[in-house]
Amino acid sequence: MLTTERPAPLPRNGRGEAVTATHVGKSFGGTAVLTDVSFAVPHGSIVGFIGPSGCGKTTLVRLMTGIHAPTSGDIRIGGTIPTRMSRAQRQDLGYLPQSPVLFENLSVWHNLSFHASLYGVGVRRRRRLHQMLEFVELTEHRRKLARNLSGGMQRRVALAAALVHDPHLVFLDEPTAGIDPILRRKFWDHFRALRDAGRTLIVTTQYVSEAAYCDLVAVLSEGHLIVIDTPDGLRRRAFGGDLIEVVTAEEQPSTVLRELLALEGTTGSLERIESQVIRISVLDAVDALPRVTEWFEARGIALTACRELTPDYDDVFIRLIERHRATLGEGA
Repeated sequence: MLTTERPAPLPRNGRGEAVTATHVGKSFGGTAVLTDVSFAVPHGSIVGFIGPSGCGKTTLVRLMTGIHAPTSGDIRIGGTIPTRMSRAQRQDLGYLPQSPVLFENLSVWHNLSFHASLYGVGVRRRRRLHQMLEFVELTEHRRKLARNLSGGMQRRVALAAALVHDPHLVFLDEPTAGIDPILRRKFWDHFRALRDAGRTLIVTTQYVSEAAYCDLVAVLSEGHLIVIDTPDGLRRRAFGGDLIEVVTAEEQPSTVLRELLALEGTTGSLERIESQVIRISVLDAVDALPRVTEWFEARGIALTACRELTPDYDDVFIRLIERHRATLGEGA
């Protein structure tokens, strides 16, 4: 775990929450970008914000960091309005913007050193810079000018700069965009190590699968926060519970399959995926699996497979977004 000398932590609000947002809205030129957004980020957690391009993720991060003020509602960092944070409080924030902010005519080393000096990293700065360059795998490129780096390498320098002072609260806007999968996994391992050491991280990402690395995931759509839950909780919300996939030896008529919905423990949702493949939503897959198997056996229906299914986060994300958009369409 990389550490350095640092200021006192941000004050807490007495409820164990690093960030709170209450009915927050933001408009630009009369156009609403965020509408009635409420959530709480617990101290010592990773909270991911996921949503389609243009859904308001970056605007929300800018509100939390105090770059913008909300048009309506209230947002707090450790109990303090972000736009009113003191210099000492701001020194305890780390922020990676969506577009890296680097000095093109300075080397990687001098860019990182400049950021460290802004946050008061003192006598052990050289050691800290070497640690961070090793973390983002740029040690051999430390003398290169920023303007000669690829976009992905610039992003890695910016990430190192956001973490160089070991802040307690970190905002990372698309930290793994343009990063290869191996290095992306390394970054997430480090983010979780920071979490385990008591840091709080708020991360936006375009990679839906990264939801699995977060403690809580907030899904944004059309400027609305439609759900915030654990990764497993998101799956259950998207599909109405756990999923069981049944593969029958022969295609079964829908009239027979609908009778399955009367079985105890089902949630009333059944979907035919292929002619012989169905998926049924249940309250608890471990409990329901033997009963579903017995139900088919009692009717003499041969099964090729009957198993719990864990949908990937792309499917979860798509289902949640489509459901929300349908709701908006109904209200139009």
